[in-house]
Amino acid sequence: MFATDLIQLNDNTRLAANLLGRWLAQQETTVPPVLTDNDVIVLAGNAAIPTIDAACQLAASSGALLVISGGIGHSTTFLYAAVARHSRYHTLPTTGLAEATILADIAHHFWQIPRERILCETASGNCGENARFTRTLLEAQGITRPRGVLVQDPTMQRRTLATFARVWRDIGGAENWRSWPGFVPVLEQGENGAVFAGDLEGLWAVERYLSLIIGELPRLRDDASGYGPQGRDFIEHITIPPEVEAAWRTLCEDQSLRALPGLRALA
Repeated sequence: MFATDLIQLNDNTRLAANLLGRWLAQQETTVPPVLTDNDVIVLAGNAAIPTIDAACQLAASSGALLVISGGIGHSTTFLYAAVARHSRYHTLPTTGLAEATILADIAHHFWQIPRERILCETASGNCGENARFTRTLLEAQGITRPRGVLVQDPTMQRRTLATFARVWRDIGGAENWRSWPGFVPVLEQGENGAVFAGDLEGLWAVERYLSLIIGELPRLRDDASGYGPQGRDFIEHITIPPEVEAAWRTLCEDQSLRALPGLRALA
């Protein structure tokens, strides 16, 4: 289990969080994907160490090209902190570096992936730019119709896949990409509060995780305020199942969550 800030969740809220988190993660298989010749792995910059490890492990075992996308954005400091706290990665420099640069160092130094099998895109600051700039980078390498695996922080995996589908809409969209966040976070009841199941190093605090998944769903709606075609047109249309909406509402209506500093602005 991963130590947290000991947030107390009732069973309904915890189950709702797990349902919403599982849907957002969009993990299409419980085992690492099998890559074929010419498949690529795209790792979008994030601070969830188990996701980063999953992408590196897949690249190391498959021999596939690892494309890492991420500049310096509003969440980059979380990556700096996660690396600084990590039992293995803490020796790496981070301050002032792009996310892709840090993740490439992890891939090379700790997973023995040769530099020539790593491509870095270091200018993007959000999911939309991850997709657009990755396409530009791949096309500059002569890869005009990529196929492969997309890896992202599970709280943002579904949105990132829909963003990549939007950017590659003209040549297959989502058909180009398989979804693999590397793990699906599960909250369980510990002795003193909510904890993440499993022995995973480098996760969010529970409060931050809840804030991320609650704030994610409104972005995915295809309405005037969302990121879909009827809103900002950043992503392809996503159909949100009723049970996912219900889980989100359960989290929003939990008065104990509203008392937490990071969750006071619940919708």
